[in-house]
Amino acid sequence: MIRILVLVLFASLSSFAQDKAAFKLFSKEGKPVDYQKMIVEISRADIVLFGELHDNAIVHWLQLQVTKDLFKINPKLILGFEMFEADNQLVLDEYLNGTIEERHLLHEAKVWDNYKNDYKPLIEFAKLNKLKAIATNVPRRYANLVSRKGIDALTSIQDGGKQFIAPLPIGIDLELPGYKSMISSMGSHGTPGNAENIARAQAVKDATMAHFILQNLSTGIFIHYHGAYHSQNFEGIYWYLKKANPNLKIVTIHSVEQEDINKLSDDNKNTADFIICIPSDMTKTY
Repeated sequence: MIRILVLVLFASLSSFAQDKAAFKLFSKEGKPVDYQKMIVEISRADIVLFGELHDNAIVHWLQLQVTKDLFKINPKLILGFEMFEADNQLVLDEYLNGTIEERHLLHEAKVWDNYKNDYKPLIEFAKLNKLKAIATNVPRRYANLVSRKGIDALTSIQDGGKQFIAPLPIGIDLELPGYKSMISSMGSHGTPGNAENIARAQAVKDATMAHFILQNLSTGIFIHYHGAYHSQNFEGIYWYLKKANPNLKIVTIHSVEQEDINKLSDDNKNTADFIICIPSDMTKTY
């Protein structure tokens, strides 16, 4: 009798544990998706846009797993990072090819505070497997220039600096829902037009990341890591890529948090081809 009770208790605890998933994957429509099915689908893409929650431990772990599994299918993999600005490409290359040590990379490449926990594993994977890692983001001083003075201020940058930005003039559509929502949520910020300029600065980031992705496309797969906002709802980077080349096969991955991850909320449906749903109380990396 005791043995039966122990077995029943063990079965109950096992069932309970299975319900405590760290994440669940969904399709655009909100249907559950198997991880391997997602890998097969994204392995057929020219570009994979992986939108992350910057402080989410599970998302960063999944980025590494997806990268490793894509590499098994197509070793001609190229990694791209919002987290590195385009004018730091030389420093990044020097680290990857062994010319400089990690301390130089950390000191000179304006790495994010959470680099060691969240992005170092990807950079080390690239280094180990001799993969390209591309710094795609606009230098922050230029994004700040746009937020302060408007998009026309980019023309004042010297030619040496313009190589780190998408070619001018950069077309910006502030009627896109993402930018429009950003402007609405910020209001005027006390200065007429300031909210619009902040949205334009965001668009410059999106356009520049798309530009450097396109510059570095090859016969392999380009996987790009960035904040979820930058490709949410097939806007941002995705919009600029498709504008430049409508024939590109782009697959998007989006990250969201919910209290209950067993069913994707209506608000999170149609935000990407694949949606990673993580419990809202998941451990944060910073």
